[in-house]
Amino acid sequence: MPLPSWVPIREDLRDSEPYGAPQIPDVINLNVNENPYGPSPEVAAGIADAVHAAATSLNRYPDREAVALREGLATYLGHGLTRDRVWAANGSNEVMLQILQAFGGPGRTALSFAPTYSMYPEYARDTHTRWVAGQREADFTVDVDRALALIEAEQPDVVLLTSPNNPTGTALPLDTVRAIATAAPGVVVVDEAYAEFRRSGTPSALDVLDEYPRLLVTRTMSKAFAFAGGRLGYVAADTAIIDALRIVRLPYHLSAVTQATALAALGHSAELLARVDELRTTRDELAAWLAARGFEVADSDANFVLFGRFADRHAIWQGLVDRGVLIRETGPRGWLRVSVGTPDDMRVFYDALLEVTR
Repeated sequence: MPLPSWVPIREDLRDSEPYGAPQIPDVINLNVNENPYGPSPEVAAGIADAVHAAATSLNRYPDREAVALREGLATYLGHGLTRDRVWAANGSNEVMLQILQAFGGPGRTALSFAPTYSMYPEYARDTHTRWVAGQREADFTVDVDRALALIEAEQPDVVLLTSPNNPTGTALPLDTVRAIATAAPGVVVVDEAYAEFRRSGTPSALDVLDEYPRLLVTRTMSKAFAFAGGRLGYVAADTAIIDALRIVRLPYHLSAVTQATALAALGHSAELLARVDELRTTRDELAAWLAARGFEVADSDANFVLFGRFADRHAIWQGLVDRGVLIRETGPRGWLRVSVGTPDDMRVFYDALLEVTR
């Protein structure tokens, strides 16, 4: 519903709507790229014990620098990182907002390449940062020459690259990251929310992090760690970049419960990540199944697949919902995105899609 005229909201927000994917009860949820496998009873018990311990001192503020958590995240990432080169927040969404708060703002420009994550322009809007969107190629890759020309013309303060890209699943070659990081006058952010799902041989921007002091690599525990409800995202960068983010963070922005929960999950990382290989296999089977039935399928290094094309994608989406399957109506016109679920989830999806498109 539109806001009534008496609400004195900023005029640039008046016609906006809150971000959010549809939430529909009693359906198979394959729309928000969650890990379909929840923590085991043993992991859940370990997390509960950590929360219980944290609860005994909730009368005190949490560690505002999240030192132990950052230490754990640095160890997990490897690449010689130390805690002073890692920052954490409430999901990678908050990390991204802090990046725009620190390096964007009035008179500054953020740039990315569409189609990509739909929240990026909202981060820019919320921080009064000018937004520029270049275009990806027909296969959803980023053409380096065109990207460099746009960067030269716009002189962005923040460049947002997504690898693997959401909603297409496309990963970036390191040569592309290097070329853009060399040319960009400001910071370059590589959003690797789905990095753990990338195919064998697909590189991470962490491999070149030490080569570019203004390069940032963001990650999340929401996807591969099956921790979407825990809300923990993080970023690796040069120490000076991390210090800049600390300037704009809210006091005590990570609760003691969040820190304890995330540390406990990191302590069980081997078990929580054990399903990643299985999800990769299911993703590849999903892509092959769709292609074999004549659908156009984007190559994916994530835990979802973009497929099409449909003259009326909303009708396909609604037909699937009517059959108890919720996927995402997002991305370029005519395409739909489906998250990887359990084998049982996939069988229901396959049957429903065949019925809808028959």
